[in-house]
Amino acid sequence: MRYFKKLVGERIYLSPRNSEDVEKFTEWLNDFETTDYLGSSGAIMTLDAEKKYLEENFNMECIFAIVTLKEDKLIGTISIEKINHINRRGTLGIFIGDKEYRDNGYGTEAIKLILDYGFNYLNLKNIKLDLLEFNQRALACYKKCGFKEYGRRRKCNFINGKYYDTIEMDILSEEFKEDYIRNKNI
Repeated sequence: MRYFKKLVGERIYLSPRNSEDVEKFTEWLNDFETTDYLGSSGAIMTLDAEKKYLEENFNMECIFAIVTLKEDKLIGTISIEKINHINRRGTLGIFIGDKEYRDNGYGTEAIKLILDYGFNYLNLKNIKLDLLEFNQRALACYKKCGFKEYGRRRKCNFINGKYYDTIEMDILSEEFKEDYIRNKNI
């Protein structure tokens, strides 16, 4: 597969998603260790469905593959979706699909890269996200990146026989002061 270094960090870069990655993403999106944390374990993802998603979202402004700098290895995906340019807001989505790369700071680095891009290139003011209450690893990561909790939707996610809250978090452009993209020209 071929990737392009759009946003370069210390150990990873973000590349536009590649349609050739459909099998890898389908594998990840059928793994409970990934989908339980996304709240999508009740869905079955087929190759055709993932292919259709990639085709329908190919022109999204801000959807990237997370790729290691050393090995050029695909490890996950990150995006800012539902971008509203009038109100200058969007919604962050991320997952590290490759289990070997979880709990090693790659998600934090990817988030900082995309926040830098979202605030300093797309001119967004507010970026939000939702996570499930039991996902303490993600909660710690989001707080480390500067996100703040602003609400909860109680018992609205049914996973493995139990209901869980959704935690809603966001970050404002003035709260993110880092210069994280290494390949900026100016």
